Amino acid sequence: METFNNILVVSRSTHRCINVLRTGIALARKFDARLHVLHIIHDPFNVNGWNLPVPSLDEEYKAMVEKARAELNKMAQAEKAEGLIVNEWVRDGNPVDAIRQAVESENVDLILMLAHEEGRLEHFLFGKTNDAIIRHLPATLMLVK
Repeated sequence: METFNNILVVSRSTHRCINVLRTGIALARKFDARLHVLHIIHDPFNVNGWNLPVPSLDEEYKAMVEKARAELNKMAQAEKAEGLIVNEWVRDGNPVDAIRQAVESENVDLILMLAHEEGRLEHFLFGKTNDAIIRHLPATLMLVK
């Protein structure tokens, strides 16, 4: 069985990412590994800069991001208090670049990401990003449902 020393949990700011973080915490404890949590804020619609007649769309997106970040941060803080080494970053922008940078800078050997069913719209929005992560990153990837 392979041993992991640096585990990266990728959060895309959804409430479902809490399950991914729980799995990362369990694996970090099992392998006595360092846990890295990368919160990626990626707006696939790129509503910033649009002069939309519905100003609440941007506000709703920001509120969703803040809520998810607060929940994940609360869990990470609890684990830090119990002695687990947890590094957290928040990155805005291209997920592939952000993940690659974290993997290379921290020598990550296991990446945990949320697995979800993709409809056609989700595949259109996120499919190329997921494919790029799966095919181009130099670490083992585990998708968590």
